[in-house]
Amino acid sequence: MANLTLLFLTLTLCVASTVQRQLAVEDINGKQNLEEDLSIVHYQPEQVHLAFGERTASEIVVTWSTRELPPSAESIVEYGLTDLTQRAYGKAIRFVDGGTKQMSQYIHRVTLSQLKPNSSYVYHCGSEYGWSAKYQFRTIPSADSNWSPSLAIYGDMGNENAQSLARLQRETQLGMYDAIIHVGDFAYDMNTKDARVGDEFMRQIETVAAYLPYMVVPGNHEEKFNFSHYVNRFSMPGGTDNLFYSFNLGPVHFIGFSTEVYYFTQYGIKPIVMQYDWLERDLIEATKPENRAQRPWIITYGHRPMYCSNDNGDDCANHETVVRKGLPVLNFFGLEPLFYKYGVDVELWAHEHCYERMWPLYNYTVYNGSLAEPYVNPGAPVHIISGAAGNHEGREPFFKQMPPWSAFHSQDFGYLRLKAHNASHLYFEQVSDDKGGVVIDSFWVIKDRHGPYTP
Repeated sequence: MANLTLLFLTLTLCVASTVQRQLAVEDINGKQNLEEDLSIVHYQPEQVHLAFGERTASEIVVTWSTRELPPSAESIVEYGLTDLTQRAYGKAIRFVDGGTKQMSQYIHRVTLSQLKPNSSYVYHCGSEYGWSAKYQFRTIPSADSNWSPSLAIYGDMGNENAQSLARLQRETQLGMYDAIIHVGDFAYDMNTKDARVGDEFMRQIETVAAYLPYMVVPGNHEEKFNFSHYVNRFSMPGGTDNLFYSFNLGPVHFIGFSTEVYYFTQYGIKPIVMQYDWLERDLIEATKPENRAQRPWIITYGHRPMYCSNDNGDDCANHETVVRKGLPVLNFFGLEPLFYKYGVDVELWAHEHCYERMWPLYNYTVYNGSLAEPYVNPGAPVHIISGAAGNHEGREPFFKQMPPWSAFHSQDFGYLRLKAHNASHLYFEQVSDDKGGVVIDSFWVIKDRHGPYTP
């Protein structure tokens, strides 16, 4: 009996061993087959987003990512007014995250040129090895200034608590905006978890950015690896690593720039000098009489504000803000005198997780147009902070005693809307997502003359 039991156990072990070997082989083969079956996923476009090209009225740049470069090495956008009958080709670059795993992806860029104004286009992007979903966008009505653009503007969103995103998605689908401006601080942070957080954020905003030009500037949360995620993932006009650029929309000349060059000087002083020189050249061009007559409004946007009323120790709560005054001691390259000199009308900021509207302000002095109508022909730029689109870091506290130059403030999460009605009227309103989309602040900036301010 004992011998029979031993024989049975031996046979059982042999069978089990054989089965295990077969399963192991099948498992290896299965993994290999699975990898082969899923290889096309490596070429599947994701993180699709748009930006204005060098010619705002007739060019759109489509940007997307793939895990691997398709064997054909092609970057294609198929598009058309009603169907996908036209093709445009671009190129891809390999972007490697600076983290320990050195995660890589290929970022593709294709410029669509000679687009018809005031027209709806459908498109998809990719290659013969994988295509995106089909999206659509609408070109701006005209290269001229006689139309009224509408924009959503905000900063500091994050992907962990992107509270305003659902409302922005809906309003994008309703056709409420011609473009979006994201004033820095995107994903908190794009390099986190070996760039997976950045990838996820870009997938999240695809529901907005694949349908509208999504214009951006860097914030402090983009600094890692010398802003490499910001520089590589976006495609702003101008060929300046996306750090500073301008574009025209209706009666407005928009200027985006980096405040971060003043704070991360470990990367050198050269970016400060280059940006300052570029800003002055751009402002000189924009304020030529013939150009200002066509586009009288000049609006700038950068991440860290010159002024704020937040009780958190940030730079803007100090009197001598480095963006405003320039590098310490010598006060070189300060932007407030530059913007004042060339008559910038409105300066948009983020960084503080709040909304704050200032009275017309220069060097801590209020220059209202009049007591009754402060924003009618004001004597200084109007500063607005809208840095509360979401984020997981929380809301910013305010000083218990607010300064006299602060006109309105709120801790609500939300975003700013701008409607540039014409050469003399701008309309702003701040939307509270906390309050279900209620407009908590609105005002007009009205000017019948534009140009340098008179001290």
